[in-house]
Formats: sequence, structure tokens, C-alpha cells
Amino acid sequence: MPRRWDAVLFDLLTALLDSPALWNGVAGDADAGRRWRAAYLRLTYATGQYRPYEALVAEAAVAAGLSPRLAGELAARYGEIAPWPEATAVLRELVRAGLSLGIVTNCSEALGRLAAARLEVPFRTVVTAERAGFYKPDPAPYRLAIAEIGVERERCLFVAGSAYDLAGTARVGLATFWHDRLGMTPPEGAPAPLTRAGDLRSLPAEALG
Repeated sequence: MPRRWDAVLFDLLTALLDSPALWNGVAGDADAGRRWRAAYLRLTYATGQYRPYEALVAEAAVAAGLSPRLAGELAARYGEIAPWPEATAVLRELVRAGLSLGIVTNCSEALGRLAAARLEVPFRTVVTAERAGFYKPDPAPYRLAIAEIGVERERCLFVAGSAYDLAGTARVGLATFWHDRLGMTPPEGAPAPLTRAGDLRSLPAEALG
């Protein structure tokens, strides 16, 4: 049976990497980390045109009742972000099957490249908010990634980590597999994904089926 997809684009910092663990560690505990990250997600996904990622992270810390200095510590420790346990094996299976892989991430260029390198697999494109000029869910980052990965939009699957991606991918017509590792409540009115799963283990069957 012919496969449905030729390429898979990924959110990076939640779909593939356990960035919440780093945020929690920098914040001091899981509750503070969740508050900080939730504030960051609300702020970032409402921002639109790019402005420095580290500034948004600092503003989110203040909104969560934390010190803005934590943004610098988070950036300094970005190389510590670990992949989810099954992530690298899943990516390698997709590469062996001949699919092209790419990343679309709400991050600065330097930190996005650093985080992507933690996965040790080849990505055809890594599109950061800084390089695209806009934060997701603006269409610009998704469209740039589709253009650079070199397949038709209808042949490309997007793997979201955050529920906020659902609106963005719907706007550009990308079918979406939602890796809902964190058990998020989707924003009101968010479109339903093609698939919602608590880990990545079912992704190869979805992508290659």
C-alpha cells in the first residue's frame, strides 16, 4: 500500500524533547515550572511577529511570580534538554523508511539549533521563529518549513507537542498528529487533530500506514 506521507514536520520543544523537565529544574519545582511555562505559551502564541525569545521567557517568569533572571539560566542550560525516551528511535525509523524530517519551533535560532542537535538525526530543515520572523501559530513558520522540506502540503504530516499548534496547522492545511505528553486542555475552538496520543510510539504506523 502506498504510504500517505513523504515528510513529517515536528514541534521541537514539547513533541520531541522533554523541555518541561528543564523549565521545572530552573524554576525550582514542578509547580513553578508549570506556571512559568503556561505563561510563556500564552504570551508566545499571542505575540505574532518575532521579538527576542529570551525576552518572552523573562516576561513569562515575571507573570508567573518568578525572577526574570531565570530566562538567562534556562538559555545557558539548553544543551541539557533530553529527548523523550522513545523519540530518537522513532525518528530513526522514519528516516530508514525514507521520510524527510523537519522542525518548526518557537525559539531563537541559536537555541533551536542547539536543541535540535540533541536528537542526533538528520533534519532537512529547522525553522525557528527567529528565522521565519514570526512565532507559531502564525502561518509563516509552517509555510517556510513546507517550502524547505520540498514536498506538497498534502504529503506532509505535522507532529504537535502543544495544543496551541492545532490552530496554526489548521490555518495552513497540515494534517496533525498531536503528541499530548502533558495532558493539555486545548484552547477554546482549537481544531481537532488527526490523531491524539500520549507518546510517540504509534507515530511510525501513522506516518507509514
